[in-house]
Amino acid sequence: MIEREEENISKSVTNTNAPQEEREFEVGLRPQSLGEFIGQDDLKENLSIFIEAAKKRDEPIEHVLLYGNPGLGKTTLAHIIAKELGSQIRVTSGPALERVGDLAAIISNLGRGDVLFIDEIHRMNKTIEEILYPAMEDYALDIIVGKGPTARTLRLSLERFTIIGATTRLSLLSAPLRDRFGAVHHLNFYEDDHIEKIITRSAGLLETPIDPEASKLLSSRSRRTPRIANRLLRRVRDFADVRADGTVSTPVCEQALKMLNVDHVGLDETDRRILKAIIEKFDGGPVGLSTIAAATQEEIQTIEDVHEPFLIQVGFLKRTPRGRMATKHAYKHLGLST
Repeated sequence: MIEREEENISKSVTNTNAPQEEREFEVGLRPQSLGEFIGQDDLKENLSIFIEAAKKRDEPIEHVLLYGNPGLGKTTLAHIIAKELGSQIRVTSGPALERVGDLAAIISNLGRGDVLFIDEIHRMNKTIEEILYPAMEDYALDIIVGKGPTARTLRLSLERFTIIGATTRLSLLSAPLRDRFGAVHHLNFYEDDHIEKIITRSAGLLETPIDPEASKLLSSRSRRTPRIANRLLRRVRDFADVRADGTVSTPVCEQALKMLNVDHVGLDETDRRILKAIIEKFDGGPVGLSTIAAATQEEIQTIEDVHEPFLIQVGFLKRTPRGRMATKHAYKHLGLST
């Protein structure tokens, strides 16, 4: 039973589908301004100029598209943009917009300069997407009333608003939708020193004492991703409260990370299982993504969105036209012979 609980804890650290309590925890740690936002310096500078220019002209900013791996701060930046503009923000997601009426109800109630944030915009229904085109370009909503020969198109005028879209899969966005965004920004993985600052800031907000060396150790295991850094911090804080005096010291941090099965590079049990499957079952590859998913009993999208980008980033996995292959660094890390 204990082993199962520890496995679930370990998986939740990198799982993008976080439970409600995790989401509430992350919201409480979000920076509220571009000045508080740590990392992504080039992006922040571009956004600050973009926002300041719009404020000087007293007009809404152009539509913004943010893309990058999960947990890098797309949702946080959307809220910051709205706050910097002094605008209201409405939040929805691509899968939630199932009917034209859903979209019409939201955007028809937006005021001038308001922000509509659409998460996972690449998963939006194509019918909804086509309705969105005139709304983004002409600030008008075309609705078909009736059916058959008596059907007619009704055009509703909208206030000038801004859509901020977020996606982990830019390639899945259609070209017509992508071209309607005036600003497209990519979020990169963070540097370790930025992650360290994020951990120190989060520990302060949580009123958790943390040693500088422990903060550095935690940042090196956080896969260069703020969301994972904050989740690891929460797990380590729990461990420190139960097994120590509440202070996150280096020894406490090491023990907690060992219990979570997070190694010195930041790989968790699932990462290692993926690499071992490629090496031991398929001679190091090349092997297709669906085959890896079947061998590891993980979802294809989870492997592709959560695990694969980091494994490629640290040089343990490479993509080829024939499939995925484990590198010599992966063999060395796992203690396996090539």
